[in-house]
Amino acid sequence: MGLGPRSPHHNKAGRRLPDGRRRGCVAEGSGRPAPGRRQQVPGGRSETASDAHPHLSSEALGYFRRALSALKEAPETGEERELMVHNILKEVETQALALATSRTGSEVLQELLGFSPLKPFCRIWAALRPNLRSVACHRCGVHVLQSALLQLPRLLGSPARKEEDDEPEEEEEEKVTAGVDCTLETLEELVLGLAAEVCDDFLFYCGDTHGSFMVRTLLQVLGGVLVESERARPWSSQASEAQRTPARECKPADFEVPGTFLNCLQDMSSCFLKDIAVFITNKISSFCLQVALQILCRKLPQSCAHLCSAVIGYLSTRNASADGSPLLLFLRDQTSSRLLEQVLLVLDPSQLQSLFKDHLQGQLQTLAAHPIANFPLQRLLDAISTPELLSAVFEELSPALEAILAQGHPGVVVALVGACCRVGAHQAKVLELLLEAFHCAEPSSRQVACVPLFATLMAYEVYYGLVEEEGSEPTEHQEEAAAARALGEVTVLGSLLLQRLLHFSHPALILRSLSAMTGPQLLALAQSPAGSHVLDAILTSPSVTRKQRRRVLQILKGQYVALACSRHGSRVLDAIWSGAALGARKEIAAELGEYPHPGAFPDFVFSYPHSWVTEE
Repeated sequence: MGLGPRSPHHNKAGRRLPDGRRRGCVAEGSGRPAPGRRQQVPGGRSETASDAHPHLSSEALGYFRRALSALKEAPETGEERELMVHNILKEVETQALALATSRTGSEVLQELLGFSPLKPFCRIWAALRPNLRSVACHRCGVHVLQSALLQLPRLLGSPARKEEDDEPEEEEEEKVTAGVDCTLETLEELVLGLAAEVCDDFLFYCGDTHGSFMVRTLLQVLGGVLVESERARPWSSQASEAQRTPARECKPADFEVPGTFLNCLQDMSSCFLKDIAVFITNKISSFCLQVALQILCRKLPQSCAHLCSAVIGYLSTRNASADGSPLLLFLRDQTSSRLLEQVLLVLDPSQLQSLFKDHLQGQLQTLAAHPIANFPLQRLLDAISTPELLSAVFEELSPALEAILAQGHPGVVVALVGACCRVGAHQAKVLELLLEAFHCAEPSSRQVACVPLFATLMAYEVYYGLVEEEGSEPTEHQEEAAAARALGEVTVLGSLLLQRLLHFSHPALILRSLSAMTGPQLLALAQSPAGSHVLDAILTSPSVTRKQRRRVLQILKGQYVALACSRHGSRVLDAIWSGAALGARKEIAAELGEYPHPGAFPDFVFSYPHSWVTEE
């Protein structure tokens, strides 16, 4: 989604040059050429803007590499280290631009910024500031700016007045002569200065392939919230549902920022309103608006609601859809659907209810069947927090669960089950519908096989290789044949489905199915990258009693050595040990103690205060 075929709203300004740069990203009237544009120079020769960057010599690069290596090996504290950091960063300051615009040099500079105290950091930033535009839109330089911005949580809380009090007098005179007052207020001013320059040419920076990364990081720093949704993930509509991590599962990290930062964030949010159409339809600029909504939702809820209203209002007035609201067209669009996913997640309950009633009611099954629109539908389900809205959505989607699974969109079913789990409604009904969808509801003997079916997302006949004629009565479950069959490949979404079901108020059926599995089958589940999290849910769900938990885990007796030697199984075994009573620990210790090659165990096996092997 997002980076697939071009939207009809894109114009020629979005085309790429052969070297990967974007063409025509400069706002009209800015009077400044885009980075990478060829410019006339004296003598009639033209050169690209990137040619104007200073060259970093191999000798200088070698020095900074050796300096970084020495810094990593030096003691973490002490006068010698402080002097080393001071000398290295002083050299960095003189060649900051050359380092930032060099592929290898920028990587070294990013690491060095992590060691920098407040005052040298300010001086390096000040050295880059005159070339901010070219650095921000440089494929290497932008990562340096991002790294610099991400140092703010550390530096804003540092006691600036205590830093570098023992600096030589001549350096203090040098700083005064240069007009650099490296205090905490100066760092604040540098950030606000960067934000002001970005706001002056907001469309350009947000629309530039590299500059947009810097804008997104700046938004997070101004709001004092670092989100994880910037991690690498596929944006293609053809990406598997397992790779499309729901934004709700990202856990932002907060840090304190000056009040001026939030005021600046407020001003920056108004920049989106001025050109809302561009931020909705341009796939690069849209990313900036998506991050802004995440930050504003936490720090400035009224501004977030205002932006959401502007987005929905704009889309609602576009070309009408033949089968309902104009919004439905944009839910199927690769660019705007991504933005709408974020809008759905940050709307307050009343706005979400209104959006459903005005635009989506009666269309959910159609959206669930669409290869793009099913993802915004999943975000709608993730955002539901009231029984009233859940009931309306459940009534519309519940008759089509098997069809949705057959269409290859199990993420919708997992999100619906998650909503039932979160809100605490329709849990028994949705489990009944799942049993019917996987063909294990009738005869009742098949219900005990539901866990392998849910984990692999296969219907009963497919999983067990049965051939049944249409209209014939379903056969009874054959326990012997089921016990002899190895567990199929556990899918990510199948694992998520089971985790949510285990957190239902009454997960007895799921636990009964788990208890019916053989030791090798449960071992395979625990050793699976996705399936191991099902065991985590058994250990952490408040709905699972100690007795139920012990009944399931008892099946793993005799499998502890195999668990300990497995990458994912060892993590499960560690969790089992942490919650086990003394008697269970003695059983685990005795079994592991009989293994002739303890060196095959991961390190954590030997990290407890009392050795497992000698505990008994």
